[in-house]
Amino acid sequence: MGQTLSEKIISRAAGHEVQAGDLAVVQVTMTMTVDSIAESVIRVLRQELGAKRVHDPERVALFVDHVAPACNPATADGQVLLRRFALEEGINRLYDVGRGICHQLMIEEGLVQPGTVALGSDSHATTYGAIGAFGTGMGTTDIALAFARGKTWLKVPESIKVQVHGAFSPGTTAKDLILWLIGRLGAEGASYRAVEFHGVEGSSLASRMTICSMATEMGAKAGLVPPDDLIRQHYPVPEWLYPDADATYVQEIMIDLSKIQPQVSLPHQVDRVAPVSQVQGVRVHQVFLGSCTNGRLEDLHRAASLLSGRHIARGVRLLVIPASHRVLADAVADGTMSTLLAAGATVGTPGCGPCLGRHLGVLGAGEVCLSTSNRNFQGRMGSPEASIYLGSPATAAATALAGFIADPREYWQ
Repeated sequence: MGQTLSEKIISRAAGHEVQAGDLAVVQVTMTMTVDSIAESVIRVLRQELGAKRVHDPERVALFVDHVAPACNPATADGQVLLRRFALEEGINRLYDVGRGICHQLMIEEGLVQPGTVALGSDSHATTYGAIGAFGTGMGTTDIALAFARGKTWLKVPESIKVQVHGAFSPGTTAKDLILWLIGRLGAEGASYRAVEFHGVEGSSLASRMTICSMATEMGAKAGLVPPDDLIRQHYPVPEWLYPDADATYVQEIMIDLSKIQPQVSLPHQVDRVAPVSQVQGVRVHQVFLGSCTNGRLEDLHRAASLLSGRHIARGVRLLVIPASHRVLADAVADGTMSTLLAAGATVGTPGCGPCLGRHLGVLGAGEVCLSTSNRNFQGRMGSPEASIYLGSPATAAATALAGFIADPREYWQ
């Protein structure tokens, strides 16, 4: 019987062949946690599991990114604990304030590899599927157990196949594709399933990361793109790392990219999706360009191309938070950051920024934000009386220029 990409990866990690529905104990190549939950992971590891040491310090990564720099003494104390834990355990892969977002760095620093299983204490670990890894988010106890044993257990997920063809029209991007798909399937439409994206050959790694990152927003256990020449240029790709032609999928979806329009998720549900043309004109107070979904150099380039020679509307705050220090340095070196600053942007420390509503751009009551991040539930970015719309970097740039939600195709150069 043919296997999907997830079935093949889990089979290798388990040491025997598996199919959807099987339970498997698998070797975990890399497990990571972040500052916002690390204290709980450490407590479970040492007090509840009684582990004196992590199983293998080389297979653990720690990140200070969710509230970086610290916003209050309690947050600072938690980060001190994480740094101390890294020293005590001999964990060299500690990425402190300003290095960037965990998911960006897991790929950027080569901490995750094609064909492996990687776990994160953040649900957007599905991002790692962009290079053909089985990345998935888990809770505190599961992450602590992987720290202690180097293994985890999985129920092998069923898979959905998304086959795309055609090309995006100007002003439309991978973010619009994944928002459109979430709108079609719903926030639970892929619950505990893996979603394979086929036909994206020619798309950038950044675009694939955007797609796989938001697979979790439709309930997916993993989002994966079969590796191609682009991935093989940068990573060793095992010969077996491709789904079989006779693999079984529970659902297959065909998408013509040329038919996709710029999309927006409406408050307060990620799957309340509409074409931007149906909501343009909504007044905004803040635009956020960043997050693990859209804070990469490609995203900054796209926004800068619309903002070049223009200035954001009066009364709008445009916050730009690069996904990593490397992204920030590259954007400075090639002039992108100068373009964004000249347009009126405010630049923040590489990291998660205001995405989770704890600092660097928290929203007040009655405020409206157009965000390139991944979640817009009530209270996500601050006040429960604020409203969050989700869109692409192009839509964000157009909105910042107009002062209201705008169609990027009207500004495309």
